[in-house]
Amino acid sequence: MTPVTWQRLEGVAIAVVAIMAAVMLDGWWWPLALFLLFDLSALGYVSNPRLGAALYNAGHSLIGPSLMGMWALAGWGFGVPGGRVAALITASWVFHVGVDRALGYGLKVSDDFKHTHLGWIGGAGPARSTEN
Repeated sequence: MTPVTWQRLEGVAIAVVAIMAAVMLDGWWWPLALFLLFDLSALGYVSNPRLGAALYNAGHSLIGPSLMGMWALAGWGFGVPGGRVAALITASWVFHVGVDRALGYGLKVSDDFKHTHLGWIGGAGPARSTEN
């Protein structure tokens, strides 16, 4: 298997774990209800491609949900109100990232929305010259 195939399978695994976490938190519907919320990070493309790629990557990496998850666990452990809600938002965010990766929507590597770390969305990238 190629590294991209491994990363896409990893996305499936991440999405399944996130749904399991939401079910255990009695909020199985949260990842479904919030699914498109995380795509709002792509609105940066309205301003310019560089900002769009930066905001999209910030909203579609696992750094944000990891930090939020740590805060949720710490808050929940110390009885801070909202710990469960933060955990459900975290599970929803992780689910979104996992599904996107499983479908081949990776982090943006250029100013072109379709060029990701998993390859080109929709197949082949831009036409390449065969001349030397």
